[in-house]
Amino acid sequence: MQVEEQRLFTSYSPILWKVDIMAGHSDSSSSEKKSSEAMTDVPIFSAENMQNNMKVIYYSRTFMSIIGGVIAGILGFTGFMGFVFYFLVMAITSIGLIAKAKFTVHSYFDSWNRIILDGFMSGLMSFVLFWTFAYDIVHIF
Repeated sequence: MQVEEQRLFTSYSPILWKVDIMAGHSDSSSSEKKSSEAMTDVPIFSAENMQNNMKVIYYSRTFMSIIGGVIAGILGFTGFMGFVFYFLVMAITSIGLIAKAKFTVHSYFDSWNRIILDGFMSGLMSFVLFWTFAYDIVHIF
């Protein structure tokens, strides 16, 4: 009995379709003279797969922000050192997501910015919340 492996990312696999730029033109003589220059490649994206991939990034960043905040609080980081730790955690998270995508980011996302920057600020809020919570529990009470 085999169990199918669940994939973290869903490839939206941009399909290149040949699209006729002059499709709206009705002159029959010019339609015969169409060259390959009038045909262009247009990438088609699957919005559902792209949305699923963005959810994976958002949830991964939120989870790592919470874990990072708890670790920063337990280690007793304060001030600037805590924020440096957050940027380090987010850099490691980005590298991990890129590695999970097998370094072919354009097979799963439309740009590098999606995997590097999306969810960065919302993760910061979760990080600060759990950082202060863990710091208070371990070092104050």
